[in-house]
Parts: sequence; C-alpha cells; structure tokens
Amino acid sequence: CEACGEEEAKYRCPRCMKYSCSLLCVKKHKLALNCNGIRDKTAFVAVNEFTDLNLLSDYRFLEDVGRTADAAARDVSVHRPTTNKFINYLRNRARRHNINLKTLPIGFTKRKENSTIFNKKEQKFYWHLKLVFPHSHAEYTLKRVPEDKTLTDILKPYIDPVESDPVVCQRLKIYTMSPHSDVQILMKIENRRQNSTRYYELDASRSLLDNLKDKVIIEYPTLFVVLKTLKHDMVVLGQ
Repeated sequence: CEACGEEEAKYRCPRCMKYSCSLLCVKKHKLALNCNGIRDKTAFVAVNEFTDLNLLSDYRFLEDVGRTADAAARDVSVHRPTTNKFINYLRNRARRHNINLKTLPIGFTKRKENSTIFNKKEQKFYWHLKLVFPHSHAEYTLKRVPEDKTLTDILKPYIDPVESDPVVCQRLKIYTMSPHSDVQILMKIENRRQNSTRYYELDASRSLLDNLKDKVIIEYPTLFVVLKTLKHDMVVLGQ
C-alpha cells in the first residue's frame, strides 16, 4: 500500500495508478494527491499498446460526450437570453428584494459562469453560489440554490459530520471537527477601498434571501466559511 506502507495492496486507483489496501487509505491518497479516483478517459495510449479494450473505452467516451451535449442543449439555463433586457430584468427583480445586484460586462469570467435565474412561476431566485473554505484551501460552486434555503442546509453536504460526502468531509476535516458555534459565514462588502476590506457576518439559521437583503452583490454571492479562532485577517463590519 502506497498510502500506509504497511498492509498488502488490494486496490489500484484508476486515475493515478497508486496502490491502496483499504477504503481509508484510498481516501488518504485522494486527499494527499487531490485525486478524484476517476480514470482519465483522454489519457494518451501509444498505437502499439492500443487494444480492443481501449477502442471500446473510446467508443463509450464518445457516447457519454453525446449524451452530455444533448442534456446541455435541453437545459433551460443554456437558452436563457443574455441580452441587456434579461440582465435588467434580473437586477429589477433583485431590487424588489432590497438586493443591489450589479453585473459585469460580457466577457468577464463571473458574467460567463453566472447561472442565476428568476423563476417567474415560483416567483423566486435560484442563485449561482460559491462557497470558499479558506482554512482548507477549498472552493465549491453551487448552481440553482433556491433563495428560501437556509445557510445551515446549504452547508450540510460539506461540513456536517453525518450528512456530508466522505471525501469532502475528509478535505474539510478542520471544519467538521470544530463545534458549530466556531463556524462563521462571511461575505465581502463590495465597493470599499482595497486597504479597508470588511465582511458581513451572515446568519446561518436564516434563508439565503434574508442574508442578501440590503447588500451589494456583484453577479452572484461568494460566501466565506471560516473558523472564528483562525480568521485573523478577515475583519467583520463593526469590529
């Protein structure tokens, strides 16, 4: 086993070809090498090593690409208009919720990746959301997060010791092992001078909408999940 160096290896990672002896060591090597354990279907194979198995793998890969492209073509968010009319509509709907939504010019990365929509039938926002865990150097992007979902429920798949994904839980171990009272959710205050960065402290028990009210949002919200004892350089408004 290349993780613990003690037990006889039973598994080999399809991605990085490392040997492991148990599920625990598999998780360890994924965390250490930032490996997702998924075989690289586009890895180079020399002609003299190409087999019928490689051919079948390539065929299935192309089928998967076709299915993904078809699913993307059917996705309503892909067909949403990107005109000024649509952007103005989003801003106006946000203003009715007391949210000052600002958008960047076409071509900016945040403008391209923003998938926020307003559902007319349900009369509510589904936000594009980024979660940053600075103490674990991890970032996660969430799409179509309903505005009425509480921050506690949004974070459960990441830092809840019971409900979080095992691999994510291992990566965010410093958070999952800390008491809930030590976890703090911050959002950067926009339109301040660079040398006076401040953060809003958000209420985890309240909905995303309630936390965004009376604030400036550039394209979409970015939430920083920090531990109170470690956030030395992140100053909360009023402190």
